[in-house]
Amino acid sequence: MLEITQNASNRLSEVIAERKGEGLRLFVEKGGCAGLQYVLSVDSRRSNDHVFPCAGGQVFIDPESFLYLDGSTLEYEEGNGLNDIGFRIQNPKANRSCGCGTSFEYNTPANGG
Repeated sequence: MLEITQNASNRLSEVIAERKGEGLRLFVEKGGCAGLQYVLSVDSRRSNDHVFPCAGGQVFIDPESFLYLDGSTLEYEEGNGLNDIGFRIQNPKANRSCGCGTSFEYNTPANGG
């Protein structure tokens, strides 16, 4: 399951309309300072995606990324600084996250997950 906050849903609607997409793809790939990183892009649905509808559109997560993201919350924050603006993922499966919030270390059974 993926929870999508109201702020994220509202902003998602704007982003999808601006970029003429079907929804927001959220996935995990190797990289970043903590080993794995979140990637967001406007995209179309694929046949094996987990689909999470919200008022602003849809969020697509491929099965492999869903293993890392199940139970997470997608939110959108607007702050005073440039680093305080944007989509954020609160992931209970992350053992630790980097300062920018886009990179994380996965909480595997070997390290307590």
